[in-house]
Amino acid sequence: MQPAELKKQIAGVFPEPQARVLVELVDLTNRLVTAAEFVELKEIVRELAEAQKRTEQRLEELAEAQKRTEQRLEELAEAQKRTEQRLEELAEAQKRTEQRLDSLAWRVEELAQAQKRTEEALLKLVEEHDKTREQLGGLSITVGYILENEAYKALPELLRRDFGLEVEGRLKRTWVALGDGRYVEVNIIGDGLLADRKVKIVGEAKAQLSKKHVDKFVRTRLNKVKDVFPEVFPVLVTHMISEPDVEEYVRERGIALYYSYDF
Repeated sequence: MQPAELKKQIAGVFPEPQARVLVELVDLTNRLVTAAEFVELKEIVRELAEAQKRTEQRLEELAEAQKRTEQRLEELAEAQKRTEQRLEELAEAQKRTEQRLDSLAWRVEELAQAQKRTEEALLKLVEEHDKTREQLGGLSITVGYILENEAYKALPELLRRDFGLEVEGRLKRTWVALGDGRYVEVNIIGDGLLADRKVKIVGEAKAQLSKKHVDKFVRTRLNKVKDVFPEVFPVLVTHMISEPDVEEYVRERGIALYYSYDF
């Protein structure tokens, strides 16, 4: 191969800096080496060209690997970016949750304070209600005493007129000994003479009389004193009845009934 053709091949295979050096080497060789040496030199150049080709192929592989690495790094960067965005979203959600919890805690505290105020108000109402009940109870007792006091004066004449019962002495309010160490309070009690028989007048006054009151009078007064007195004459006094059939209910149990307007 002529030197000119060799130079052309060198220029087509090697990059320009390397090709320039090799061309200079060929020129030098043409001046210094024999034909056999030139053949050997050409083989060396061919091997160098092959080595250069393999180097370039390796460089291309490395370039591809580098490209894939950069793509992977970009993917990782995008994934990191999405992760950071997600973390920011979670941080915002956490912040909103904490704000919500703070608001809820404040609301719970507000409700607790409202509950406390409500309980205090209810306690005050209960106390006032107890006072009212106490006052009403006292008023009821006062009304009952007034009704009884009027009955003490009016009953002797009414019992004489309606039953021929003569009251002996005066009617009063007192305790009756039951004989077993117990006592029962009787609001209206006194002695009477009925058809030559001695009887014990036992009564009670209720501002508003109900069948429940009648049953309680029978249970807690009459039934207890019947074992103490041979004969009892029961009587009830009231301002008014709470049910239409209370009067009949009283009569059926053999109890005399008088209204305050009878006095």
